[in-house]
Amino acid sequence: MKAIQMVDTKTQYLKIKEQVDAGIHQVLDTAAYINGKAVHEFSKNLSAYLNVKHTIPCANGTDALQIAMMALDLQPGDEVITPSFTYIATTEVIALLRLTPVFVEVDKATFCIDPKAIEKAITSKTKAIVPVHLYGQAANMEEIMAIAKAHNLYVIEDNAQAIGCDYTFSDGSAKKTGAIGTIGATSFYPSKNLGAFGDGGAIFTNDDSLAEKLKMIANHGQKERYYHDVVGCNSRLDSIQAAILDVKLKYLDEYITARQKAAVFYDKAFAGNERIITPQTAAFTNHVYHQYTLQLSGADRDELNKYLAEQKIPSMIYYPVPAHRQKMFAAFGGGDYELPVTDWLTGTVISLPIHTELDEEQLQYIAGHVLHFINGK
Repeated sequence: MKAIQMVDTKTQYLKIKEQVDAGIHQVLDTAAYINGKAVHEFSKNLSAYLNVKHTIPCANGTDALQIAMMALDLQPGDEVITPSFTYIATTEVIALLRLTPVFVEVDKATFCIDPKAIEKAITSKTKAIVPVHLYGQAANMEEIMAIAKAHNLYVIEDNAQAIGCDYTFSDGSAKKTGAIGTIGATSFYPSKNLGAFGDGGAIFTNDDSLAEKLKMIANHGQKERYYHDVVGCNSRLDSIQAAILDVKLKYLDEYITARQKAAVFYDKAFAGNERIITPQTAAFTNHVYHQYTLQLSGADRDELNKYLAEQKIPSMIYYPVPAHRQKMFAAFGGGDYELPVTDWLTGTVISLPIHTELDEEQLQYIAGHVLHFINGK
């Protein structure tokens, strides 16, 4: 059996090596390393895939969130509602812009932000909601958009972990996550379902005027070179990464199917075990399994993590400390929050390897050792 990895990007690359290498060499031949043809082609193709009017590439997913908030003219002190159970990038950009993060609870079954908690947290200072499509499935966007409309709030989707995910509305219509809110933001970090060979990110919107502003902010606040209309930043997806991503975009649905197949294997292996809660998928979404995350009940998560490492099985804890308990948010009253579901999850979740290159032998080995530990070794 080949070594098990949390994400096997090398084997994935070898399967499409000729196409990726050709794309890279085309950029090298043209020497258009910044804002070249590859960037425009990838942007156009990703917009078509997501069925969104505008895709604005940028340097990384954190920048994507920051640029989105800058484009909405949020002012210091404005409140932004966000889950605490998420990667820190979602929340740190709020504080970075001197906005006020308001942390709310997530749904225990899906790990995504709870719309009821959003509604309770709205004040006269609330200006935006940042739902996170965590681990690969959508937050309840229909309810979130209804709340936003009722209170005149912006919605910024953090789609870093769920690109390719489908959300189905109550009328039967469907949209890709990232293309539903006011603005969507994603990351192309190498481990993502659509991952670059370095850093990268993108911003999405269906609003023409907002798209123009997003482009300006990502490019030093300029629409015309050397004429800077707004305060911006320097955040670009380089042409080589765009060429790589454009090739991988063609395989994204195939990659998602491979992840879903691995998830089905795990689901069957752990079915009926009272100490293991497998990922639950809401009725309004599919799951693209950026992570396959278990909740443990009556079993020591940290000891399982150590045991798996001893068996040369990587596993990860996403996330051991929620945002509201991080030192960086002490000034925002982080310690005053009572989020029991979030605290429960940070003590019980563990993510197993899930990626496009897992084979059945590896899956059997992983599941077998999880069950061996859970059932008392």
